[in-house]
Amino acid sequence: MLFSKKNRHEAQYLEPIFGNEAMDEAIPMYKLPKGSLIPRDAYQLVKDQLIDEGVSRQNLATFCQTYMEPEAAKIMCETLDKNAIDKTEYPRTAEIENRCVNIIADLWNVPDESDFIGTSTVGSSEACMLGGLALKFAWRNRVKKLGLDINKQKPNLVISSAYQVVWEKFCVYWDIEMRTIPIDEEHGSINIDTVTDYFDEYTIGVVGILGITYTGKYDDIKALDKKIEEYNKQTDYKVYIHVDAASGGLFVPFMEPELEWDFRLKNVRSISTSGHKYGLVYPGVGWVIWKEKDFLPEELVFKVSYLGGEMPTMAINFSRSASQIIGQYYTFVRNGFEGYRSIHKKTSDVAKYLAKEIDKMGYFDIYNDGSQLPIICYKLKKDVSISWNLYDLTDQFAMKGWQVPTYPLPDNLSNINIQRFVCRADLSMQMAIDLIQDMKTGIDHLNQRSIRKESPDITYGFSH
Repeated sequence: MLFSKKNRHEAQYLEPIFGNEAMDEAIPMYKLPKGSLIPRDAYQLVKDQLIDEGVSRQNLATFCQTYMEPEAAKIMCETLDKNAIDKTEYPRTAEIENRCVNIIADLWNVPDESDFIGTSTVGSSEACMLGGLALKFAWRNRVKKLGLDINKQKPNLVISSAYQVVWEKFCVYWDIEMRTIPIDEEHGSINIDTVTDYFDEYTIGVVGILGITYTGKYDDIKALDKKIEEYNKQTDYKVYIHVDAASGGLFVPFMEPELEWDFRLKNVRSISTSGHKYGLVYPGVGWVIWKEKDFLPEELVFKVSYLGGEMPTMAINFSRSASQIIGQYYTFVRNGFEGYRSIHKKTSDVAKYLAKEIDKMGYFDIYNDGSQLPIICYKLKKDVSISWNLYDLTDQFAMKGWQVPTYPLPDNLSNINIQRFVCRADLSMQMAIDLIQDMKTGIDHLNQRSIRKESPDITYGFSH
């Protein structure tokens, strides 16, 4: 075939991609370009903008899933166009969401006689928001019957100081006083001995955390339940528990099924989790379940009729893709209970290997050894004689492509800096061996420096 000037459009597809006009001009960054590009060029230009972001699988800061099987990615791509809110138009998708809720409720040991209710969310943040709102409205309904002036002072929520930032957002957005229980060296999680000291008639509830973001440790939910049961016997102003199981909710049932933290406990009314952490799905999907339908106040459930049928909805967000819900169901069907257990067991083995090797180095005190969640946290020994700090070590990791956060612990322990590895399913044992070798190489390099960097110009902190 012969080409001429009038065939220029077709010729664009034959030109070398880095030899055409699109690659010879800067991309308008804050205004729309005047003309259009062919798909190939647009793809390459956008992809090139992301070239220096690093490899997500080397991101040891994030809890979020960074790998799914090609078949999972394929079915998620094929369902990106489905709107999860349209239950009438996509009844099979709605049924898949219902199945996921039932599967998770079963994993969380909901009693057979319970009339439970739950929903998917945009990550565990929305799930926490919904759990918190249910606590607030249920508290308000209870105390009104008892004659309490709900406008006399702000309602409050009790949580350990190692909370994830979503709880601070919840309290700010919905005008709640956050009462934080400081963690200390003895209590790396919520202090059960003092928790009821923070309660009064304006307490909407208490949050137990199954997998603290800072350290990976668990609050003792069973002991918290027992403490609250004793408290509730002495007052008409009852307090109940929401469990923020963002990290542990889809890990503990497979690895520590005997651990009592879930709906087996009397005062646990609701639980939230991330499907995109140890639920093994790409961001972002979350889940929240109430043990009884009555624990979710009716005024928080809306009936929408203008989508083709009247369906109840409980969400802060409205339209969103159903692809993550479908990805969650694929993962449940694909792995089954034993598959999940096998994956998490491997991840735990990797975490324990890392903790063991780091401890051998002699520079660090292990703060968390991965014996619960596969999270490794460590701090520098007080008496170690070195000319570098953890922020310097973070820089060394970055030179090898690893993203490893260094950050201070929460209030009351903020003088302690720790470094953290989040082990996920896609961190293989061989990758862990390579990580340890890179860590040793970085430490050797730092030991050769003579000037200590007392306070870094740039600190590296990650929040997920």
